[in-house]
Amino acid sequence: MHTGLRITAFAAALAATFGTAYGVGKGVDPLVADNAPAPHETHGRPSAEQPGREEGGGHDGHESTPPGGLQISENGYTLDLATARVTAGQRTELRFTVRDGSGKAVTAYQREHDKELHLILASRDLVTYRHLHPTRAADGTWSTPVDLPRAGGYRVFADFTPAGKGAEGLTLGADLAASGRYDPARVPAPNRTVRTGDYQVRLDGSLRPGRASELKLKVSRDSEPVTDLQPYLGAYGHLVALRSGDLAYLHVHPNGEPGDGTTKPGPEISFTATAPSPGTYRLFLDFQHQGRVHTAAFTVRAGTAPGAPDPAPSAPTEHSEEHGH
Repeated sequence: MHTGLRITAFAAALAATFGTAYGVGKGVDPLVADNAPAPHETHGRPSAEQPGREEGGGHDGHESTPPGGLQISENGYTLDLATARVTAGQRTELRFTVRDGSGKAVTAYQREHDKELHLILASRDLVTYRHLHPTRAADGTWSTPVDLPRAGGYRVFADFTPAGKGAEGLTLGADLAASGRYDPARVPAPNRTVRTGDYQVRLDGSLRPGRASELKLKVSRDSEPVTDLQPYLGAYGHLVALRSGDLAYLHVHPNGEPGDGTTKPGPEISFTATAPSPGTYRLFLDFQHQGRVHTAAFTVRAGTAPGAPDPAPSAPTEHSEEHGH
């Protein structure tokens, strides 16, 4: 049983040593919070949207470029997080700005998957996850309400592409502290099948260090395949991967899209991804069915040989959702 600790923002920042990682409009999208994950021994910017695309790592497992989310500044842009700390269990307005090389707030972005900017928020132990879509004021300030269930260290990821010809997509990251009684958790054990509400999702395929590989996620409900998934932000599913230890960020998109003549609305959603290195990763799948967005979370180990024994289905993920439109 862990001893409760009263932490401040400074102490939460120190919690990084324990483990380093889309609501529409003003709303909050899926929250995943496993309050009692099974313990295990923990032994990017890759955005792999096309089969065969390899980024963030080489064939030898060494990263050729830093994965996304590890830097607060890149290519002349900086994530300026005005809200550096919140209180666990209390609804707070999270505010931030993206600034250019001259310090001015960025006010023009390219829309990707129906939004100018996607915000990911994850606890450093990879137990709590949120996929947010903040609103932007005319002066370039972004804001969104957050209500984090657990105290500790968190990482905020801003995924966006500035407006302008030839502009590249960026993922910038900054630390956020949630004060309160802190009980450390471990990354949930590796799993291939998870439950989220009435849904069961099975993962097939493996992450490979430095090489593109296909991940297939099959959605069922009450043991029946779901064949009428609804488009969510222009796709049948969205997948985010975070590396345990430093929270290196991979945002991958599905192979195919609604209306392309070949992609079916379930039960399988296919992705191509490249792990920047061997290690343990948490995968968070967002999908929409019957008007509601659900999140399924998996733990996988990149570099594990295919055909390894599949653990028994994990306990249902404790999961709540808030939506605003």
